Amino acid sequence: MQLYADHPARRARQVTVDVLSLAFIVVWIAIAVWVYQLIAAFQQLGVQMQDAGAGFRSTMVELGDTLGAVPLIGSGIRTPFDGASDAGAALEAAGQSQQETVLAAATLIGVFIGVVPVVLILLVWLLPRVRFAVRATEAKKVLATPGGADLLALRALASQNLTALSQVSADPAAEWRAGNTTTVALLAQLQLSELGVRTRVDRS
Repeated sequence: MQLYADHPARRARQVTVDVLSLAFIVVWIAIAVWVYQLIAAFQQLGVQMQDAGAGFRSTMVELGDTLGAVPLIGSGIRTPFDGASDAGAALEAAGQSQQETVLAAATLIGVFIGVVPVVLILLVWLLPRVRFAVRATEAKKVLATPGGADLLALRALASQNLTALSQVSADPAAEWRAGNTTTVALLAQLQLSELGVRTRVDRS
């Protein structure tokens, strides 16, 4: 697999874009982690609510148990403390719910910030890089097969602009059909050059 072009200038541009793209990916992932941690820190409020509710509920239960043991009047005195313990349990549940909500929001926002830019970068950067590598590797394989130069020359006739073709010959299509080896080699070379491959084509 040919990852980079043979031509120094094009290879330098590819390496630069690769480094910048990877740097952007790392930066966006770091930002996503930072945002996640920033939002997740608000869980502490829920923890405090849960602890306060649990402590209040426990205290009310203990007081209710203690006063409920008083003969004759214990059952009547216990009722308000049971209600207070229920309020403490509600506060504890609210604190736990707040933690879950904050964690879900932190995860969702963090993933969104991390995934969306990275996907965009991959679409803009990685797909063209993969396409280049596949096409360059394929071109070398084609050239190594019998008649490969003819096939590359045909691709050049089909894909290259008229200005580039006119620099090869006044009528490259006719010369290709006639089997002119020099024209075929020049057309194949033109196609390889466009793909970033420097391999020389035999003109004999």
